[in-house]
Amino acid sequence: MRISEYRAVWLCVLFDLPVLTKKQRRIYTIFRRNLLKDGFTMLQYSVYIRHCASLENATVHIGRVEDTVPEQGLVSILTVTDKQYSSMKTFWGRERQPDAVNPQQLELF
Repeated sequence: MRISEYRAVWLCVLFDLPVLTKKQRRIYTIFRRNLLKDGFTMLQYSVYIRHCASLENATVHIGRVEDTVPEQGLVSILTVTDKQYSSMKTFWGRERQPDAVNPQQLELF
């Protein structure tokens, strides 16, 4: 059974955190590691994405990100449907890269 392209969503976390002092770099590292522990993957520097099977599931992960937002810097969370995400074109230099494969949902009983 395939997940609906309109029900499944992608979370995009975009951030710009200060890294001038040792303490700021440590806070940046902790924030980044929390994203990775929560299943996000790096799309570009300071841009992390995560696939969620539903908006309800995405809300849980949005809350986790909100709980770890540092006091300084800018953090934005963007939610797009799987259908919208699939229309993204990705280039590495002038060459077009193949589209990412969308994960399938696994049900355990």
